[in-house]
Amino acid sequence: MTLNDTARQDVAPGRPAAPTTRLAEVRSSYQPLLERIAAGAVERELDGTLPAEQIDWLKKAGYGALRVPVEHGGAGLTWPELTQLWIDLAAVDNNLPQALRGHFALAEDRLHQHAIGVDQATWFDRFVAGEIGGNAWSEVGSTTIDTQQTVLSSDGDGFRLNGTKYYTTGTIFAEWADVYALREDGTFVIALVRTDESGFSVTDDWDGFGQRGTGSGTATFDNVRVEAANVLVFAERFPYQTAVYQLNLLATLSGIGRAALRDAVAEVRRRERNYSHANAARVRDDAQVLARIGEISSAVYAAEATTLRVATTVQAAFEASGAEPDRVLAINEAAEIESAAAQVVVTELVLRATSDLFDTLGASATSRAKALDRHWRNARTVSSHNPRILKARVVGAYEVNGTPPPYAWAIGTTKRDRTKARECG
Repeated sequence: MTLNDTARQDVAPGRPAAPTTRLAEVRSSYQPLLERIAAGAVERELDGTLPAEQIDWLKKAGYGALRVPVEHGGAGLTWPELTQLWIDLAAVDNNLPQALRGHFALAEDRLHQHAIGVDQATWFDRFVAGEIGGNAWSEVGSTTIDTQQTVLSSDGDGFRLNGTKYYTTGTIFAEWADVYALREDGTFVIALVRTDESGFSVTDDWDGFGQRGTGSGTATFDNVRVEAANVLVFAERFPYQTAVYQLNLLATLSGIGRAALRDAVAEVRRRERNYSHANAARVRDDAQVLARIGEISSAVYAAEATTLRVATTVQAAFEASGAEPDRVLAINEAAEIESAAAQVVVTELVLRATSDLFDTLGASATSRAKALDRHWRNARTVSSHNPRILKARVVGAYEVNGTPPPYAWAIGTTKRDRTKARECG
C-alpha cells in the first residue's frame, strides 16, 4: 500500500518530537495562514519586499501571544511547542520567525518577571491585542565591546533615550523597541520604547545577501521619551536569554532546511530532461539522485530533532525561574551549552543540505526565477550570527576545563595589544 502526501503529513521531517493535543490544534489553526504566507514568499524574495502584511496577519492571529498564559488570553505554549511553530513558519517564509525573534525574547522576559512575582498583566494584554516588540541592541563604529553609546538620561518622572542601533531585527514591524542602553548612572538597562514616540525612526537598510525580509535596519532615538516603568536593569533580565535567541536561529535554520527539501523533491519529481550518463530514464528513479535526496531529508530531520532538544532545555530553564540560585545556574548553563552545541551541528547540516540540493538537478535549477539559491543564502546569513567557530570553542572549553559559557553576547571594538600587533606584522 502506498500512502498519499496527505497521509504522510505526520512523517518526519515536520512530525512533532513530543506531540500534544494543544500543539496539534494550534498547528491546524495556523495552517491556512501559513498557506497564505507561502503563496507570495518567492515573489517577496525576488522583489525584496518586506513582509509587513504577513507580520500583520500573524499579529491579528495571536502569534505574538503564543507564550502568554491561557488565563491572560494567550495560547500558553511550552518552548518545544512554540519552537515547532517557528520551524513551520520558517519553512514557508524564513524571514518571519527571525523578524519575531526580539518579540519573543521580550515576551519571555515578561513571563519570567511574572513568574518571580512581578505582575505583567499590562504586557500580556498588549501581546494578546497584537502588539509586538523588536530588537534594538547592536551598535557599530567606535562603540567598544564593554559599553554603549545609546544613553538613557533622567527627565522628570521618566527618561529620554538618545542613540543609534543597527541590525534592529523586527523593529520596523513592531509597536515596541527592546533597547539595550547605558543609563546615566553607569548601569546597563533595557528600555522599552514605543515606536510611535516622537524622535524615533527606523530604516530598512540591511544590505546582506540573505534574510532580506527580516527588517534588520537602523533605528535612531532622538530624545525619545521612556516611561520609568518601562526600564529594567539588564542584570535582572531573564537569565536564559541567549539560549532563547539562539533557539530562534536554530528553528529558522531548520525551517530553511525543510523548505529546501520540499523544493528539491518537487523539482526532482517534475524534471523530464535527463543526462545520457544517468542511472535511469527518469530523474526521479535515479539511485544517486534518490540517495542525495535521502541525505538532505536526513540532515533536515537531525536539524529539527536537535533544535527541539534545545527547546526542552529552555523550557526547563523557564520552569526554574525563582528556584534556588544553584539550580537556576545549573539549568541555565545546560541551556547555553546545548544551544551552542546545536548551533555548531545544525549550521553544518543545513548549509550542506541547501547546497547539495543542486546535485539532484541540472544547471536550469540555478535560474533566478526558481530562487532555489535563497535557501543557501538565507541559511548562510542566519548562521553568521554569533559565529559557530566561537561556539565550538565555548563547548570545548566547557567539556575539557569546566569553563562556564558566556551568558550574554556583545559586539564592538576591542583593545589591541600593540606589541603583539607589531610582532604579527
